[in-house]
Amino acid sequence: MTQPRITDSHCHLDFPDFDETRADVITRAVNAGVHRMVTICTRLRHEPQVRAIAEAHAPVFYAAGTHPMSAAEEPMATVDQLVDLARHPKFVGIGETGLDYHYTADSAELQKTSLRIHIEAAQETGLPLIIHARDADDDMAAILTEGYKAQPYGCVMHCFSSGEGLAKAALDLGFYLSMSGIAAFPKSGALRDIFAAAPLDRILVETDSPYLAPPPYRGKRNEPAYSIHTAKVGAELFGLDYAGFAQATEANFDRLFAKACAWKAAA
Repeated sequence: MTQPRITDSHCHLDFPDFDETRADVITRAVNAGVHRMVTICTRLRHEPQVRAIAEAHAPVFYAAGTHPMSAAEEPMATVDQLVDLARHPKFVGIGETGLDYHYTADSAELQKTSLRIHIEAAQETGLPLIIHARDADDDMAAILTEGYKAQPYGCVMHCFSSGEGLAKAALDLGFYLSMSGIAAFPKSGALRDIFAAAPLDRILVETDSPYLAPPPYRGKRNEPAYSIHTAKVGAELFGLDYAGFAQATEANFDRLFAKACAWKAAA
C-alpha cells in the first residue's frame, strides 16, 4: 500500500538546531511521507542561507519575510525587495509576517507597517501571505480585511492558535488555517473545536519546527517528520482516515502554494 504523502507547510530548517543534522532531518521527513517542506526565512538578511537549503534539497521550498517580533530590529522590508526575491523558482510565499503583541507590543506600529508591505508584495506577486498572529486578533483581522478589499490575495494563518473571531475573519476572506503541534496538545480542546468547525478545504498542516513538537515528542526538538502526528489528530477531527485527511490537505496546499505545485510538476 502506498504511503500517504503530506506537506509540512511551515518549518525553520535554517535554525541552528538543525546545523548538524539537516540532511538527515530532511531524509527522515521524506521517509515518513512528508514529501515537501516550506522552510521560512524570518529575517531578510538570512535569505541567502535559507535559499541555499532549498536549492540543495529537492523536497524543500522556501519563503521569506520579516517576523513581527523582529520588526524593530531589522531594516524595514520594501515591496520591491520582496518581489525581487520572489523571482526564485523555489520561493513560494511572502512571510512570515504579521502582528505579535505578546512580547513586542511596543513595536506595534512598526509591525503594522511591515505587515502592509508584505500584503502588497503578496498582491503583486500572486504568492500567498504567511501570517503569524499572537495577542493581536482585532488589528490582524482589520488589516487583513482592509488589504483584501483593496486587492484580493491568498493567505495562510500559520500555526493558528488565535480565537474564533480571527478564524472567522480569515475564513470569510478565503484564507487557510494551518494546524501545528499546538492543536495536538491535550489542553487544546477549544482550538481543536475551531479547526473542526472550519471547512476541510481550508486546512494545512505544519510543524513550525524546531518548536512545538506534537505528542509523543512534546518538549523535544520538533522536525518536519513529526507533522504526521498533527495530521493524524486532524484526521480524527474531521472523521477521516489518515490517508483521506492527507489527500485533502495536499490538495489545499497545491491550491494555495500553486508555485510549489507547478515546480513539482515541471521537475
